Amino acid sequence: MSTEPISPRQPSLTLALVPVVLTLFLLGLQLFYFGDFTPQIPLAIGLGITGLLGIYLGHDWGSMEDGVFRVINVSLPSVSVLIVVGMIIGVWIASGTVPTIIYYGLTILTPQIFLAAAMLMCAVVSVSLGTSWGTVGTVGLALMGIGAGFDVPMYWTAGAVVSGAFFGDKISPLSDTTNLAPAVTGQDVFAHIRNMMPTTIPAMLIAFGIYVWAGFSLVGDTSGASFERIDAITSALQANFAISAWLLIPALLVIGLAIAQKPPIPSLFAGVLAGGLTAIIAQGVTLHDVFEFANSGYKIETGVSEIDSLLNSGGIQSMMWTISLILIALGFGGALERTGCLQTIIAAILTKVQSFAGVQTAAIGTSFATNIVAGDPYLSIALPGRMYSPVYRGMGYSTLNLSRATEEGGTLMSPLIPWNAGGAFVITALGLGITGGNLVNLLYIPLAFACWMTPIIGIIYAWTGLFSPRAGEAERKDWVDNDREITDMSQYGYEHPLQSADAPDTPDAAKTPAQ
Repeated sequence: MSTEPISPRQPSLTLALVPVVLTLFLLGLQLFYFGDFTPQIPLAIGLGITGLLGIYLGHDWGSMEDGVFRVINVSLPSVSVLIVVGMIIGVWIASGTVPTIIYYGLTILTPQIFLAAAMLMCAVVSVSLGTSWGTVGTVGLALMGIGAGFDVPMYWTAGAVVSGAFFGDKISPLSDTTNLAPAVTGQDVFAHIRNMMPTTIPAMLIAFGIYVWAGFSLVGDTSGASFERIDAITSALQANFAISAWLLIPALLVIGLAIAQKPPIPSLFAGVLAGGLTAIIAQGVTLHDVFEFANSGYKIETGVSEIDSLLNSGGIQSMMWTISLILIALGFGGALERTGCLQTIIAAILTKVQSFAGVQTAAIGTSFATNIVAGDPYLSIALPGRMYSPVYRGMGYSTLNLSRATEEGGTLMSPLIPWNAGGAFVITALGLGITGGNLVNLLYIPLAFACWMTPIIGIIYAWTGLFSPRAGEAERKDWVDNDREITDMSQYGYEHPLQSADAPDTPDAAKTPAQ
């Protein structure tokens, strides 16, 4: 006699919150009570707690393992970028590319305009490369050295770098997250980019104004910027590296390949090869040295602390701490998704909000919360995108609103959460020293103005009705043609979008199920 397999149960809201609350408690205990910035173990314990809950709900080990590794597998391209960026940092320092950028930056820029220029430079490079992480690890690292020469606090420079770099990751058609958000919500990537401009441009203009003000008010007094310090840094750079404009070729090559719309990983690896060749020709290092720099990072003792702390970095091994954090955080997020915990929490939110403004605010907040809990910017876009899309359709609103919301709460908030994949990379690549106890440098989080202002502007638009497009006839026809799920919102006063007077003229429109 055979028995039917028992399907796993969906957790109640209370059960769904248990692993989330306990993991956040453990994170708080580790970070704030013990003062130890190593979130890996609390997240691993959270993964274990979620696994036990999954078994209680009827999941077997194979199912749980599949959920964990499926999410990790989605992130492997980003982990690959991390590995290549680690190589690029070590090799570009050895080649003189990063030292040359620092040298010219110190001789051309002024303390007054530095922060605003840093944001704009990172924005341009990030749009070209299509990767915020690649921008932070290359140009961002060089800008940290320039900021040190101008006596600008590290957290101010890091805030400007993050603002510019993640702006580019949000609107570049080469960016993976820029393509993921519209793909999940059934939209065209260029329509998605155009719809993000009303929130992105004002946030960048406000951030630019603040950085200009900060340059003149906080570091604008030339007596505060030690010219002896600048001279010491530039002299040390000239003493230890050949400095020349042609050493910028590896960076220009990567940007050129990005503009030609070549894939990011091969483009970045071409930068590694070009940097290695440049290091051999210009700096006189050996091929074995290049291999060592790419794997273990660059090592130097100049006697100038700013140069030593900045240029003793890079290499694949320097990224292993970040990669381990990302993999564990993603595993935790995958377990939460497989057990249905995240879906239950989102469903509970949807029972409390029925207006478009409420749903738009909830979508931004859910993406942000998923970033906090799961530590993964991809999951923070994909999960809310899948869960909220039918609700937007049921209200008759374009899912462009949702794709923008997931970018605002997902992509842009990722670098502001220290244990998130984005935040962990920023802290490591920019050498903020958080793991060494320099917690003051976490002030880069509130100083990354463009990142957290964008979702606030998005919420204001939702409640005022500005830049909140309703679905046009072409989009509603797409819902019919592709059998998109539509939630029945008639109990909340919304007319079914496929039964309205201006519904697409198709015989199947009235038959499309409202779920």
